[in-house]
Amino acid sequence: MVFEEDIYDPEDPNKFFQYVPPQTVYIKYLPGAAHLEQVNYGSWIDLYVYEDVTLQEGEYTQINLGVAMRLPAGYEAIVAPRSSTFKRYGLLQTNSIGVIDNSYGGNDDIWAMPVYATRAITIPKGTRLCQFRIQKEQPKIYFEEVSDLGASRGGFGSSGY
Repeated sequence: MVFEEDIYDPEDPNKFFQYVPPQTVYIKYLPGAAHLEQVNYGSWIDLYVYEDVTLQEGEYTQINLGVAMRLPAGYEAIVAPRSSTFKRYGLLQTNSIGVIDNSYGGNDDIWAMPVYATRAITIPKGTRLCQFRIQKEQPKIYFEEVSDLGASRGGFGSSGY
């Protein structure tokens, strides 16, 4: 069944995608910050180091990304390291991923990446260090306690992989 909000892939007329209208993110750059852009491949957008950062092994810091953003209502951002971040710089994002809700969107709400250095490193200003995407916020959920959930898949690790 095809719905009005669906679009089809011209390369494969049997393949349909749900149309998602573009969203506006308002952005304020710190002076001299690298400007962001969404490229045609992939849906994540790179974020850049705002100023040179030097860390020693075992140090923790929050790396300034040079931007503050107001997200669309009902959306949140997920921030994660780029795939090459650990290999190149030995950095671990200390909270695994960052979640930025749309209430963090004022002039002083500067985005940062909390990191732990596994080796001594200097990261130059303008380095693409992490990336983000926006997604709809989780809807309000309610928990209803039950005594039985029914059939089980077999527990943790039961998929065979």
